[in-house]
Amino acid sequence: MRRVSVFGATGSIGENTVDLIARAPEAYNVVALTGGRNVARLAEQAKVLNADLAVTAFEECYADLAAHLEGSGIEVAAGQAAIADAADRPTDWAMSAIVGAAGLVPGLRTLRHGGILALANKESLVTAGPYLLAEAKRHGATILPVDSEHSAVFQALVGEDSAAVERVIITASGGAFRDWPLERLSEATLAEACSHPNWDMGQRITIDSASLFNKAMELIETKEFFGFTSDQIETVIHPESLIHALVGFRDGALMAHLGPHDMRHAIGYALHWPERGHVPVDRLDLAAIGSLNFRTADPERYPALTLARYVMETGGLSGAAFNAAKEAALDAFIGGKIGFLDMARLVETVLERLAGDNSLKCDKLTLDRVLDMDHVARKIAQTIVDGDRLRQSGAS
Repeated sequence: MRRVSVFGATGSIGENTVDLIARAPEAYNVVALTGGRNVARLAEQAKVLNADLAVTAFEECYADLAAHLEGSGIEVAAGQAAIADAADRPTDWAMSAIVGAAGLVPGLRTLRHGGILALANKESLVTAGPYLLAEAKRHGATILPVDSEHSAVFQALVGEDSAAVERVIITASGGAFRDWPLERLSEATLAEACSHPNWDMGQRITIDSASLFNKAMELIETKEFFGFTSDQIETVIHPESLIHALVGFRDGALMAHLGPHDMRHAIGYALHWPERGHVPVDRLDLAAIGSLNFRTADPERYPALTLARYVMETGGLSGAAFNAAKEAALDAFIGGKIGFLDMARLVETVLERLAGDNSLKCDKLTLDRVLDMDHVARKIAQTIVDGDRLRQSGAS
């Protein structure tokens, strides 16, 4: 039996991972499941999978989780330190699906076991890509991408020489505002940003899809994971979201990966790798689909893409600063403190301030440096937001 853990089990990636594992319980020994405030669901998952340990990220939720699991024999813990400790328990395969910078430390801890880290946490590669990859190499561990786009690139490169790659094209749905006139974007509300034209997702990822900050993160991930340069990496709006990525080679050929709107496709590939196991997803009916459409990803509509280019070309601690500022900007938008277009402006301002005093330069990434930059960038972003609010208050 393979020893597996799922970090972020109650999110959408985690739920889909649990679903696949639960279909073959005889094949897996579930070491640990972690989640957030939805302790009832976390407890239910732990019981279904007969997990050794269930951990909630919030210490105040410990009693509730313990009550749900009373008499089950499943160990219970709470807090960020407890999640890191859970990652220290040996596994053969672990899913990193915690959202945000909080997923970095557990992912790094699991690499020490020398097994497979299925990486769905974008922030790990964006903030600390070189360090994460170096740690995997040091411990003989394997990192497999679980974002559908990067899984698509990974699969398209199987048996290929990366030196023969001319371009990598990452597709994007375009989000809630892909058909809006540009002049309306400054008026976009939180509710409108949370309405995705293709599918139902969580609030934060849906807003990131509307701004294309999610795609900006994926461009940076592509550079870090596969080692391609910024000018080799493109993005294109593909409203149907059936082609997840394309890889172009020097002979002019394009290898496209098509798949349904189901994250179990990429998760299942990572779970069964290096084999291809059966995954219970819909099979595409190309005749019913009829056509696939593409359009330019306009940087004026999606300024986050320009910021991603800056990060890819700057390197150092710019990814950590970018991610922290992006998360702070998203918090400020959700909290009604800034407008939709202000998110990109805020991230750009934070990067400019840090570049001005050479804070983004770093010869060698370490975890401490990444975490320090995360703290500094968030603090700068918060100061900018608070300052703007104070000026608005004074003007009124």
